[in-house]
Amino acid sequence: MLDREGFRPNVGIILLNQRNQVFWGKRIRTHSWQFPQGGIDRGETPEQAMYRELHEEVGLQPEHVRVVARTRDWLRYEVPDRYIRRDARGFYKGQKQIWYLLQLLGQDWHLNLRATNHPEFDAWRWNDYWVPLDAVVEFKRGVYEMALTELARFLPRHEYRNRYLRGGMRQRDPEQGAGHQALPAVVFELPPGATFEPDPMTDPSFLPPDDASHAST
Repeated sequence: MLDREGFRPNVGIILLNQRNQVFWGKRIRTHSWQFPQGGIDRGETPEQAMYRELHEEVGLQPEHVRVVARTRDWLRYEVPDRYIRRDARGFYKGQKQIWYLLQLLGQDWHLNLRATNHPEFDAWRWNDYWVPLDAVVEFKRGVYEMALTELARFLPRHEYRNRYLRGGMRQRDPEQGAGHQALPAVVFELPPGATFEPDPMTDPSFLPPDDASHAST
């Protein structure tokens, strides 16, 4: 189902845990990381498609989440020809997306990457809200930046700055002094079919002792 300009309606999902970290999934058999997303079927509303994709890709049910916000309008990206099936070239141009910001009400063990027979991810982790865009396939980065920026003001309880991470570089917030302590690690059970990969840039256990106090910046 394409619109007149050749864009397929789609939804994107930014799923938050209680620390305002986001679900970050590794596309199956690739080194690319992304948020859950998927097409809107004929007759579906964006919200209905969001709940369907949430279950198919992450294994969650509507009672496991709360809708915090959504983007006001469609965000579009074009797909390079090399990623488009030959028979669709000239018709299909890319995706137009409504993005949803969700708060996880359930537990980590409710996540299930094998909820269907066609999984999208083979690993996942919780990541800082301002995800490292270099890990995202290049043609999606602009939409990620727009969605994260628009929805950041709805983050529960905490105030976050726009600090996109390029090439692994991170900046500390000026109000955090040298004595700032890292948040304690979260202990949880892995959901069925999941492989949890801690982020070496944020997990204190991957840092030398002198740097551990900066792990949450």
